[in-house]
Amino acid sequence: MKVQKIIYWIATVLICGIMLYSASMYFTKTEMVRGFYEYLGYPTYLVIPLATAKVLGVIMIFWRKSKWLTEWAYAGFFFDLVLAFTAHYKAGDDVTLTLIAMVGLLLSYFFGKEVRYS
Repeated sequence: MKVQKIIYWIATVLICGIMLYSASMYFTKTEMVRGFYEYLGYPTYLVIPLATAKVLGVIMIFWRKSKWLTEWAYAGFFFDLVLAFTAHYKAGDDVTLTLIAMVGLLLSYFFGKEVRYS
């Protein structure tokens, strides 16, 4: 169980750090991110709501008072990463960081079920 806890916390801090970093970029460098969204073919009005959702998702993953909201936070991060992977792949960009984030998310989710709910 000790190894599972270590894997869970490393993966959770990794994915939450990535999400908070990207949210901070969305809030502080909004015009630059809007340019990326246009380049990738996404509507730019999603930038601020997505940044807000990422911050709320991180709060829910660490708070864990509601299993239902925690599941939705993980689901939201999963869909965000799948869409990011698809957009970057289709644009010919490097998808390595997206794959690392996806592995971190899956490790956090599955080990979190074992560590936190058992």
